[in-house]
Formats: sequence, C-alpha cells, structure tokens
Amino acid sequence: MKDRLLERFLRYIAINTQSNPDSKETPSNSNQLILGKMLVDELLQMGLTDAHLDEKGYVIATLQANTDKDIPVMGLIAHMDTSPDMCSDNIQAIIHDNYDGKDIILNIEEDIRMRVSDFPVLTNYVGQTLITTDGSTLLGADNKAGIAEIITAVEYLTENPHIQHGTIKIAFTPDEEIGRGADHFELIKFGADFAFTIDGGELGELQYENFNAACAKILIKGRNIHPGEAKDKMINAILLGMEFNSLLPNQERPEHTTDREGFYHLYRFTGNVDEAELEYIIRDHDNQRFEQRKSEIRHNSSLMNEKYGPGRFHTTVKDQYYNMHNKISGRMEIIALAKHAMEDIGITPLIRPVRGGTDGARLSFMGLPCPNLFSGGHNFHGRFEFIPLESMEAATRVIIRIAERLTASARKP
Repeated sequence: MKDRLLERFLRYIAINTQSNPDSKETPSNSNQLILGKMLVDELLQMGLTDAHLDEKGYVIATLQANTDKDIPVMGLIAHMDTSPDMCSDNIQAIIHDNYDGKDIILNIEEDIRMRVSDFPVLTNYVGQTLITTDGSTLLGADNKAGIAEIITAVEYLTENPHIQHGTIKIAFTPDEEIGRGADHFELIKFGADFAFTIDGGELGELQYENFNAACAKILIKGRNIHPGEAKDKMINAILLGMEFNSLLPNQERPEHTTDREGFYHLYRFTGNVDEAELEYIIRDHDNQRFEQRKSEIRHNSSLMNEKYGPGRFHTTVKDQYYNMHNKISGRMEIIALAKHAMEDIGITPLIRPVRGGTDGARLSFMGLPCPNLFSGGHNFHGRFEFIPLESMEAATRVIIRIAERLTASARKP
C-alpha cells in the first residue's frame, strides 16, 4: 500500500494545479482539468464505470455496494488545487527514509533547513519515511495526499471484494483553496447521505468545527499634492490605511491566536498617496463574536470618515463560509463512526477545531454533513510542508475501516 500511495502522490504533485484567485474561470487553473482527467482514468480502470470529469472541473465517481444490506451512502471528498500562496510549479519532492530525528536539509546550496527547534513535531516521526520539498515550492500534500488516500482505499476495496461495503461516492473538487470548491457541487447528483473531506493535518485529526469566515476590503481615497505644497492639503491614503489598521486589537492577529481564538488578518495592503486598499480576512468560531468582528470593521471605517471627511473610506464585508458545527452537532453519529474507526486500528483521535475552512464547511450548510479527516501532512502552504508516508497509509486504512464499520452496523434486508 505504501508504494502505491507514494507513486500516486508523486505523480499528482508533478501537475501544477495552483489555484488563481484573480481568474474568473472554473477551474481557475486549467491544469486542474489535466489532473482530473488522470484521476478519472484511474477510477475507470478500477471499475468505477460512471467516473467522469464535468465542465467545471469536478471529478465524480461511484464505488457500488457489494452487499444488499441497507447502508447509508458515504461520500469521500478531496480537492485538486494547491494554495495560491506559494509556488507549486516543478515540485521536487525529497524522500527521507528512516528519518533520524535531526534537522532536515532541504536545499544545501541556499542553506534551507527544516529545524527540529522550529518544528518539534518532527521528532514524532523518527524511523518513518518523510516526504518534503526541496525548499523552493510547497509540497502539495494539501490536498493531493487526500486524493491519493481516497483512490488507494477505493483500489483496496475493489481488490478485496470479501470486504463488504455500501455505496461510496467520490468527488474531487477544484479551487477549494480560493473558497470556490463547493460553488458548482451538485448535491443531488452526488447522492451521498453524509461525507468526509480527507483534508486535515496530522495523524488522528478529526474535525467538525471550523471558523466562520468573512473578507473585508477597505478602499481609501486620499488627496495627492506636491509635497512642497502639501501643508493642510495632502491626505495620504497610505497613512490613513496604517491608522485604520492600528484601530484593530494587536493581539487579535493570526500570529497571536490559537485554538478557537478568532482574528483579523491584514493580508494585502496596496496603493499610493492618492488611493490605497486594505484586504482582511476575518475569522471566529463563535457566531456572536464573528458578527462583532464584522461590525468593528464597519464601525472603524465610519470613525475614519468622521475624522477625515465623508467618502474617504469605502468598506465592503462579505461572508465566505460558516462553522460546520452548527450543522453537524445534530449528526454526531458520523463523528463517532470516524472516531471508533481510528481507535480500531490503534490511532488516537485528535478532535480539534479547524483554524481555517474546508469544502466540508460549505457542503454541510448546503445539506451534506461533511466533517474532516486527517490526511497526515504538516506545515501546509509553504516550503516546510512535509508528510510522513506512514500517516498517509493510516489515513487510507481509516477510510477502509469506516466502510467496514458502516456495513457491520447496517440492517439486513
């Protein structure tokens, strides 16, 4: 199983599927269609005869039940794109067999090292096979590890027909990293009763809470005057933007928060004296505090307009997704199913909130309960991303065990 996982994973990350937030097309990067076609071909070869890629870049397939028991239809979902935050072109993965627990040299020429002092979790994987980058790109385990794990689990079930299972629906989505993964997802066509995204982090993660999320854009109109004649005339939009940001609590930034603590994240600041723009993401697990954060952004914009004149600040706030806990709290048997499946194969479940979002959050609000399972990776979206091959194997076995447990608990016809 490990060899197949590794071969698939390396083949998938070789395709640059980096999503593009500036594109109006779906998928935002046509290479996602290339990967999608590859995945369809693999699924067809396994006997999933309805596997297909639609015009929006969604791969949909069905592993038919091999028992007549009354078993709920389970979905397995992963996304094909990689983060727009860092290059994913020409990924050169490095395989570290029998990891020795020491600092890992990613690029000796540029002295890029993954230091245990910076990432102490590395010591959990001594003796295992780690897959890292060469320091110049991200790795793409988010979420091509999830894809490899789903397909390998499906392959295992087709090759071992003595393992009874119900109908399993598979979906690979485009553009999850830019919040569009569920935009064109056809729930009725998919036909699952519930699903799991295989899009979590380290071994054992099981997540059914995520941030409520919004984005805010603040356009600032200044007044550019020659600096030699600027007294009492110039209004510097850059400085107004800096002042606006200073009104937000310093300790409520991503770098100062953890667990269920929310934040304001200024991720882009562009402009000049005449005009500037600030872009924020707003996050909080708590519904009430989420609404307060959005109100604070609007309130501060109003304060700045009162101080510098009407129309200087134009603010738009847009919701992106919501905490899936609001929908899954009534379906905790799904969480118990995954938890017991992990325990069956010796994995300690790590039930913790997602400090981000997944396709599953939006799908849960669309009517498909969809918690998140680990894929095994660490340090997503950057040059220090890595994944233990043993964690990928464990994720695959959890998927198989969930299918077995569903069958064992089902009623006979």
